[in-house]
Amino acid sequence: MKFRVERDALADAVAWTAKSLPPRPSVPVLAGVMLRASEGTLHLSGFDYEVSSEVAVPVHADADGVALVSGRLLAEITKALPAKPVEIAAIDAHLELVCGTARFTLPTMPVEDYPTLPALPDRAGTVDAAAFAAAVGQVAIAAGRDETLPMMTGVRVELNGTSLALLATDRYRLAVSELDWHPDNPEVSANALVPARTLADTAKSLGALGGDLVLALATGETSEGMIGFAAGERRTTSRLLDGANYPPVRNLFPASHTAQATVTRPALLEVVKRVSLVAERTTPVRLSFSADGLVVEAGGAEEARASEAMEASFDGAEPMPVAFNPQYLLDGLSAISSPMVVFSFVEARKPAVLAPANEDGEIIPGYRYLVQPLQWS
Repeated sequence: MKFRVERDALADAVAWTAKSLPPRPSVPVLAGVMLRASEGTLHLSGFDYEVSSEVAVPVHADADGVALVSGRLLAEITKALPAKPVEIAAIDAHLELVCGTARFTLPTMPVEDYPTLPALPDRAGTVDAAAFAAAVGQVAIAAGRDETLPMMTGVRVELNGTSLALLATDRYRLAVSELDWHPDNPEVSANALVPARTLADTAKSLGALGGDLVLALATGETSEGMIGFAAGERRTTSRLLDGANYPPVRNLFPASHTAQATVTRPALLEVVKRVSLVAERTTPVRLSFSADGLVVEAGGAEEARASEAMEASFDGAEPMPVAFNPQYLLDGLSAISSPMVVFSFVEARKPAVLAPANEDGEIIPGYRYLVQPLQWS
């Protein structure tokens, strides 16, 4: 194998392929990136039996071939290379990279020990890549991080006709985002539970490419529980989590509310950040809504306290004092990009719902963030 390739194209391709490689693989070859040169195209791939990544890059090839090298090391090297064409050649049990006057020699691993990449499942349809990435970013923040509860660490993808919904919860908060997509089958009805970290990384990388993102989902009884995404020359697959007993989390959203408050979102975000400086990790931030506006306050160790008042529109019979985990509140406010945010309440001790709103205070449909309040002492 011998070829020449542009540095930036190579660095981007290696970074994409190596990003999902395990830091401590069960077998050494799973830390590798496979390079396969054929007919003027370099195919790079990585696979750890859970997530696969593959990308194609045009090259000037002198000889076809295949080589397997450490993915993370190759990513670090290609990122650091000077802005010049890169010449790569497989020589015996080594891979040589030459870029300008820089030269690297990397040991290769046995190609025959590398697992076969899974095929992309059947195509289900397409969605705007940037919109999908934004929606995943809004929802993934609410996914759990406790690996002893794997179901809570996933994002549920629901496909119903032309509607695509994303849901995630860690039992203390719940995020739901809905957007339009273009199914190949207008009557499609399917769902999948995707590891949140994998989905977030994939959506962010592919969303940056723009255009349409192909969603592929194996839904048959004999499927291996796999989901796939493809955009441009990049494709990735991921094993699904077992979501057979995923709870009916949509039922957590109240059917009605007794009070609502509308606040300027960027201003509230900054106020919560300032006030929560005195709050310890388990100390809540209190928001007191009334006809006079909003007061945000927090208390910490050794009598440290902070409070700040700001304007807010409140519609309720009685004042509404409610306390939240500050990080959960900041996550929800950060996930919303609109100028205003609307808080909907049933009562102070029941979950509150945050929704984006326009400058007139009208709720923008598509995203909701539910958070469980804490007790204020």
